[in-house]
Amino acid sequence: MSLGDDQEGSGGYGGTGQTRTRYPEGAGDVYGGARRSGRSSSRSLVTVVGVIVLLIAAIAFANRGGDDSSSSATGAGSRPDTTSTAPSGTKPVQSTPGVIPTGYAHDAQGAQSAAANYATVLVSADILKPARRAELVQQVFVTDKQAALTAKFNKAYSAEFLSKLGLDQNGDAAAGHTYVSRTVPIGTKVTSASATSAAVEVWCTGLYGTAGPDSTDPVTSDWFTMTLQMRWADSDWKVDSFSQKDGPAPVPGDDKASSADEMAQAVQEYGGFTYAR
Repeated sequence: MSLGDDQEGSGGYGGTGQTRTRYPEGAGDVYGGARRSGRSSSRSLVTVVGVIVLLIAAIAFANRGGDDSSSSATGAGSRPDTTSTAPSGTKPVQSTPGVIPTGYAHDAQGAQSAAANYATVLVSADILKPARRAELVQQVFVTDKQAALTAKFNKAYSAEFLSKLGLDQNGDAAAGHTYVSRTVPIGTKVTSASATSAAVEVWCTGLYGTAGPDSTDPVTSDWFTMTLQMRWADSDWKVDSFSQKDGPAPVPGDDKASSADEMAQAVQEYGGFTYAR
């Protein structure tokens, strides 16, 4: 504390050897302070009520402004378009548990729904299983690209690659272990579209790794963006090609990591979602 600050107690102040005592401001009892009059209390109450009324009015004005259709046409500095999270009104895709959804609307919204659902398939534990992979490729990709992509997947997910993940040649984890690869789309964006094609970016987060007591590849999370080139074929949206890049990723939180048993149990008990705009 500097010499210009007040000090309390028995010590000297500024070398004077005197004790300086700080008293409450205003007249009245120095221990309890002056009692406020009823008029002062009423004035304070009116002030508080006035502030609350002003806050309510400000919130109502802000909400009304957000619904103004002219504001959505402004530049990047305007409020976010509320339609990005509003129901589209388009009939959602029909799905069956355990089966990839099909029958998407023939528009940009349908392309986004298809891309989001296909992203969860392309970065999943099932795509690592040779027996399941062929079926997934047939369901997700356009017919003329299936053969080439099947060969590419088979080469990428070789027995050597699977061994590095702690999986056997069938894509199964060792006894007592659970391999995790689950993708969760955060949002989608159409970068180009026509009547027969669309380029859709899908921002995702996901879990991957092996849950087990002695796993050398524990389950962790990542963030990435997939770009899927979609084509309208056989009365539905299918994938023509796709690519992937890292991010955008948020600052990591300080959540406590779960045990391997808890992670394996969560993956087995909690099912995934079907995504539709």
